[in-house]
Amino acid sequence: MAVTVPSPDVSEARPRSRYLDLVEDHRVHSSLYTDPTVFDDEQRAIFDGWVYVAHESEVAEPGDYCLKTIGTQPVVVSRDGDGHVHVLMNRCSHLGNLLCHDPKGNSKTFRCPYHGWTFRNTGDLVGVPYKAGYGPDFDRGDFTLGRPGRVDSYRGFIFASMSPDVPDLREHLGNAAEAIDRLCELSPEGEIELNRGWLRHRTFSNWKIAFENEVDGYHGNFVHRSLKMLGNWSLLDQADVTNEKSASQVRYLGNGHTDIDWRPQFRKVGHPYLWLGAPEESRLADYAEALATRHGPRNARERLIDGPPHTLIFPNLFIAELFILVIQPIGVGESVQMQTPIQWKGAPTLNKRVMRQTGASIGPAGMIIADDSAMYERNYLGMAAREPQWLQRTRGLYREQTMPDGTEVSNVTDDTPHRGFWRHYRSLLTGTNPDGPLKVGTGR
Repeated sequence: MAVTVPSPDVSEARPRSRYLDLVEDHRVHSSLYTDPTVFDDEQRAIFDGWVYVAHESEVAEPGDYCLKTIGTQPVVVSRDGDGHVHVLMNRCSHLGNLLCHDPKGNSKTFRCPYHGWTFRNTGDLVGVPYKAGYGPDFDRGDFTLGRPGRVDSYRGFIFASMSPDVPDLREHLGNAAEAIDRLCELSPEGEIELNRGWLRHRTFSNWKIAFENEVDGYHGNFVHRSLKMLGNWSLLDQADVTNEKSASQVRYLGNGHTDIDWRPQFRKVGHPYLWLGAPEESRLADYAEALATRHGPRNARERLIDGPPHTLIFPNLFIAELFILVIQPIGVGESVQMQTPIQWKGAPTLNKRVMRQTGASIGPAGMIIADDSAMYERNYLGMAAREPQWLQRTRGLYREQTMPDGTEVSNVTDDTPHRGFWRHYRSLLTGTNPDGPLKVGTGR
């Protein structure tokens, strides 16, 4: 298996100001997707900040661990005997060997296969073969496993930042925290679990292409047209959420977070479970009753109409209604999408339906992931043509609105979330104010 190792950080050797010329108010330069030096800069400027790592349910029991990444850096997420969760760099502190290999497991210790150094699942070094060879002053405390600068969680979602100099997680999440709340409150117990395993979809494209696609409401009726041709969509046709005449909206939430808000159109139709393919309500009566016990009948029905969020939490977590997708950058022209079905605690009937439905969309033969992945790669291949150099982000400029909470909103087919994403991207790569003026270009 080919492995891409990022080059040493040279971002300080390149002028950060160059990104002022590559990101403009309504267009971005295509080299931002294809230049390897840009990819290297992003690992420091973006992926050293808050990044989604794992969900607490993946390490539910003492001794559980799973392997994840922060950008291109491998990490181990573990739960110790006292129930505390740790995020540890997956690198032996002796000679840098990859410490853990199995995607998940349960162990109190991790033993390096190269020279046998052994670490507790807290990161402490506890065993060194032939220790006397290091002399009497050798201190195991000097060789604990590396760890990010900060680790925090919100309603079970674990985030980490390589840099300790970042705002608190709740401040970083900002308006996007509501999406996590909304997701969890669809559970009769107020929690979700990610315990059904992960699918890896590898695509030969830049990670930002995947990010932008997930909040692109313009492509749905074209790229996913075959999906609508498969069966009886009479009720769903009334809720054509990606049509320009739909009440659905795209939103930029701030701090790089974006979403597509289907709720206005769902509420217009007023039928529960449109987000689930509009099954007969009787089939999920036990779930609806349990949810009503938690929220009250009226509030519960409103939640069943609204459904779960379609939100991207910058830079790598996509809450995709029925499943979680994590964007993992591998190289400038390669990325992996890690995907798993969402399971709502206390909702077994709903969870069975979700498992079947996600298999048809993101499974190995799933239609939605196949459609989107083909577009990612076509986008990246198309950028091999050098002209035109600029990619337009002009759709909806004239009708975009800013709400009292700062959220930017427009028609579901507009580029509002993309413009917000790139404004935030520019601020991170240059160290400038994300709300400051952007250069406006006019030519190709």
